[in-house]
Amino acid sequence: MVNVHAVIDKPTLVGERVRLVPLDVTHARDLYEGGKDPEVTRLTGTHRVHTYEDVERYAATRREQTDRVDLAVLRAEDGKLLGDVVLNDLDVDNESMGFRIALVAEQGEGYGTEAIRLVLRYAFDVIGLHRVELEVYDFNPRAIASYLKCGFVEEGRKRDALRWDGRWHDALLMGALRTDNI
Repeated sequence: MVNVHAVIDKPTLVGERVRLVPLDVTHARDLYEGGKDPEVTRLTGTHRVHTYEDVERYAATRREQTDRVDLAVLRAEDGKLLGDVVLNDLDVDNESMGFRIALVAEQGEGYGTEAIRLVLRYAFDVIGLHRVELEVYDFNPRAIASYLKCGFVEEGRKRDALRWDGRWHDALLMGALRTDNI
């Protein structure tokens, strides 16, 4: 049974190197600045250019959402914002949620993998989910390796799901189940 209060009441999750805290307006400036990085926009498949006001409005409304958990990823040693991680699209009947992570700083240093593991533990052990799923573009091998390391399994592929710089790219569909012993 899904613990809906664990979605409504946003947690703080603490690991060895990262701290995940409820995303709010205080994170908007760093998210905005990091989101301007062309590599970040490519890896997330974001064609739209967001204004600071867009990001500020988004960050300011995360705590009031009742069907998702939006957390800022902070480096534990100094509180530097590294990005955000999200459980979204709560499906109570099927005990599942979607997942995404976007690091805007310090990519490739293992922070994302630790954040993913913390969120999966929360999703399965506290929220009580059976399934967490995601999509990742085929040109992001670092993210794919991290997802596999954390227990996600490739389940399928959406062909030509993203057009980037005139080329089509597939989106890999991945899922993790509570019964996978992650």
